[in-house]
Amino acid sequence: DFRGYTRLMIDPTQAAFNKDWMKSMNEQRDLSRRVDAEKAQEILDAAKTNFAEVFNDAFTKAGYTIVDKPGPDVLRISPGVANLYVNAPDVMSAGRSRSYTANAGEATMVLELRDSQTNALLGRVLDRRETRDSMGMAQATSVTNVADFRMLFKSWAGICVKGLETLKSVSPIPDPLAP
Repeated sequence: DFRGYTRLMIDPTQAAFNKDWMKSMNEQRDLSRRVDAEKAQEILDAAKTNFAEVFNDAFTKAGYTIVDKPGPDVLRISPGVANLYVNAPDVMSAGRSRSYTANAGEATMVLELRDSQTNALLGRVLDRRETRDSMGMAQATSVTNVADFRMLFKSWAGICVKGLETLKSVSPIPDPLAP
């Protein structure tokens, strides 16, 4: 029964690349444009920060209070971005170079909903999507990559807000649950 949850406790966002992403990126680039561990961490940090910002903003705008302590009316949300694949990471290199892509990449949202006091798992969501396609090939930069992934994160946040509202409206959840 999701009706009693009026506040949210949102864990720090986790993020991880597709397991072969760095290898794939570095096999197709010359030495001066390879992705190093520092650049990879910078990309992961940006994904975590942007996802958390967009997600918290969406729930706050929907009227939820974000708290940092468990309580009887607090739903704990653990968000994550898995299998992150950035098609053309912007790596500074000697000389001029540009990358063009049809889209910035793809990722999978992983979300767990738990009772904040008992830690009981109430739901798990997985959703894999690509960023929006540009009309044809477009230049990829760190700015365009962040913007495209933020749009994807906003889409996921909207889906999650609507999903929680739907869960609250059909609570208590019937057994068996019909789509």
